[in-house]
Amino acid sequence: MTAWVDRLRSGLRQTRIGLVEAIGETLSRGETVGDAQLEAIEEILIAGDIGARMAAGLITELTAQASRGRPSGEEFLVSLKEVMRLRLAGSERSLALRSDGEPTVIVVAGVNGSGKTTTIAKLAAHLHGRDPLLPITLAAADTFRAAAIEQLAVWSERLDTDLIKHRAGTDPSAVVFDAVDHVQRTGGVLFVDTAGRLQTKHNLMEELRKIERTVTKRLGRSSDERLLVLDSTTGQNGISQATRFHEAIGLTGIVLTKLDGTAKGGVVLAIWEALRVPLMYIGVGEHEEDLHEFSSEQFVEALFSG
Repeated sequence: MTAWVDRLRSGLRQTRIGLVEAIGETLSRGETVGDAQLEAIEEILIAGDIGARMAAGLITELTAQASRGRPSGEEFLVSLKEVMRLRLAGSERSLALRSDGEPTVIVVAGVNGSGKTTTIAKLAAHLHGRDPLLPITLAAADTFRAAAIEQLAVWSERLDTDLIKHRAGTDPSAVVFDAVDHVQRTGGVLFVDTAGRLQTKHNLMEELRKIERTVTKRLGRSSDERLLVLDSTTGQNGISQATRFHEAIGLTGIVLTKLDGTAKGGVVLAIWEALRVPLMYIGVGEHEEDLHEFSSEQFVEALFSG
């Protein structure tokens, strides 16, 4: 756990500099927090992709907490840390794996470049690490791109999982039909890799709905998880993405990748505030160990440390 916390702290460095340290520098310009500093802090929060409405709410909440007059800079930072921690309370949840003998079906969505297929591979590796005997199947339902099928095939061979695939251009739901049929025989966990076109494409959303209908028809129930992989560097645009996917298939969790590549890590709070969809995993690098279950306590501690 210590190794992960160290990686998380390192991965959040850009956000810490752009958000916490920038606020600390602003607060150092006086013994108490004045109006000019509050305005500057609000701008820093917005720049960190926390969002204008949430930034204003944080400022209001923090100033209201001052026990007497205006808080000192040190008091303000302590209060900010606590408020962020409270705002993120309840945002995490572990992956739901079935224990009734039925296969666990996990549909994974996300636009191209978000790290969707790599995230599937990392999650599969995590599960294999916990239980080497757990059967895992990957379904290449991103039939829109031949390269996506090939990429998943490489991961499947590397991880020694089963792979269900069709030719490029075929109906994604047909792949899912066969994949569900397969895991009904083998058990274990099925990861469905879906198409990665932009969330604004109507046909993508219809495709995802059809995939979900196929799962429901074959299993008599919906998929166990519907995860959205979001590239953290997209900042506030990620909320728009998540909203569209959530409306289409009812997301059960979000995976935030590439937090190490942005100073806008405040989007973690913004997404939870906007959607209340659990933040299940965060990624701070390319390696398997750089993807980890999200913990609000660890996130806030890492953000304010150093």
